[in-house]
Amino acid sequence: MKGFLPPGFLAIDIAHGLGLSLFDPDKQNTAVDPTQGKFSKNGLIAKEANKPDVLVAANGGSDLIYLPNSANNKAIAKQVVNILLKEDYVSGLFVNDKLGSIPGTLPLSAIGLDGKSHLPSPAIVVNFRTFDTGCGDPTACGVEVADSSLQQGQGMHGSFSRADTYNYMAAIGSDFKKAFVNRVPVSNADVAITLAKTLNLNIPHQGKLIGRVLHKSLVKGVKKVSFKSNTLTSQPSTNGLKTILKYQIVGSTRYFDVAGFPGRTLGLAK
Repeated sequence: MKGFLPPGFLAIDIAHGLGLSLFDPDKQNTAVDPTQGKFSKNGLIAKEANKPDVLVAANGGSDLIYLPNSANNKAIAKQVVNILLKEDYVSGLFVNDKLGSIPGTLPLSAIGLDGKSHLPSPAIVVNFRTFDTGCGDPTACGVEVADSSLQQGQGMHGSFSRADTYNYMAAIGSDFKKAFVNRVPVSNADVAITLAKTLNLNIPHQGKLIGRVLHKSLVKGVKKVSFKSNTLTSQPSTNGLKTILKYQIVGSTRYFDVAGFPGRTLGLAK
C-alpha cells in the first residue's frame, strides 16, 4: 500500500545498501525484486542464494541480523551498521561482542543476549522507532515501526520503548500482601521463581537469567528492597547518533527500561 513500509523493509534496504541480491528463505530462496512490488518477511542477502552474506529475521518491533560468512563478518557488520545509521526508522543498535566496538552501537552483552545457547547468536539487533500518539499517556498509546506482515492497527510489540517494557503486574492469594503497591522493578521472568518459592518448590535451571523472588510482595517477605538506576551510552557515530540504554538493578538482577536513539524511542527524550 502506498505510503506504508512493506514487510521485510529492513532486508530490502540492507540489500540495496550492500549492492547485493535479496532472496526469500521461506520460499526456497527464490529471488525477490522489490522494484516489482515483491517482498519477503525474512531476507537472505547475497550474490548467490547458496552463499548468504546476511540473514535478516523479521521480528516485529525489532529485527535480528545474522552474518553466516565468518571470514568477513567484522567488515560486513560495519557496513550494515553504517547503512542502518542512515535510516530514520532505526532507533538503537546492539552488536555481538565478538565483532568489536562500533560507534553508535552497544554490545549484545549489555542486554544479556550473549548467552551460550546452542542456537546461533545474532550479529546485530535492530530496534525500531516508536512514537507518542498524543493521548497524554505515552506508555498506554505508543506506536512503533514494525517489520511485520500485519497491517497498521493490528498490534505489535518487541521494541525497546517504554510503552513495551512498562507493564502492569498483579498477584492475589494468601502468600501475597493485600492492597500493596510494589515500586521495585519486576519482570515476567520473576513470576515462575516467585510462585515456586510460595509452593516450596526447587526448580532446576541452567544459566543465570532466571529472575528473582519478589520477596517484598510476599506476606513473609522482607520489608525493604533497594534498587538503583543506571544509564549506558555508546560512543557517537559519525552522524552523532548514540545508542542509550536505561536500566535498573535489584541485587544482581538487571531490568531494562528503555533503549534507542534519543528522540526516536518513547522514554528517551531528545
